[in-house]
Amino acid sequence: MIIKEQIDNFGIITRVSKYEEKATYQSHYLGLMWQFLNPLIQIGIYYLIFGLGVNGGRNVDGVPFIVWMLIGIIAWFFINTSLLGGSNSIYHKVAMVSKMKFPVSILPGINIMSNLVSYGWMMGILLVVMLGFGIYPTIYWLQYVYYFICMIAFLFAMGILNSTITVLVRDYHIMLQSILRLLFYVSGPIWEIQSRNFPTMLVKILELNPVYYIITGFRESFLSQGWFWEKPTLTLIFWGIVATILIIGTHIHMKFRARFVDFI
Repeated sequence: MIIKEQIDNFGIITRVSKYEEKATYQSHYLGLMWQFLNPLIQIGIYYLIFGLGVNGGRNVDGVPFIVWMLIGIIAWFFINTSLLGGSNSIYHKVAMVSKMKFPVSILPGINIMSNLVSYGWMMGILLVVMLGFGIYPTIYWLQYVYYFICMIAFLFAMGILNSTITVLVRDYHIMLQSILRLLFYVSGPIWEIQSRNFPTMLVKILELNPVYYIITGFRESFLSQGWFWEKPTLTLIFWGIVATILIIGTHIHMKFRARFVDFI
């Protein structure tokens, strides 16, 4: 039922997400340019600290560090922003939705859609940088579509779960912020977890992280390092985690959504 609501209301999701983009930056002189200027500034800082400082400008698996880092950190920015925004999506908009004729379950989807513009700009910058370093399209790039679907499915499942729990337990959003700060360092956007001095068992556990699966998949696609079906165990575990999160999230969402206004 939740998935059907997304399909039936896709037009509303698109229109409201465009309005959200304009409303967020309408009072700024540079307007929507901040959607890519802000992450661009953060990328510059991370490259100075981790690329030149920690890594000493060395290549990673024969790839310039800036390219390797960009692939991971652009995905991370989108995932991080969508998870945090999705967590608060129902809490901030439930009063509006209660007076209108569309289901509250589409609010996490609106948040994801509104973040796609910034993500698209950053992917354009990544493409220019890769071509500048002589990394050209190969057949492996086709599986980017698969990993993009993986990312959207994971974010949607987490959005339904997180947004519902945030309404029920307000402290959950603050806890989620702390968890995401930790995930940033163990999901691989800025360094290889295999090259750190982590115990072998811990590395194997960290590789089960859905965010790590997505980021690694993007790198394998753009850097022509392998196909997703070459790691069937991790692929099955990823989709198993996403399905579990979606089932739990939709269950508690349907159970409590008639009382969201009362909780808030």
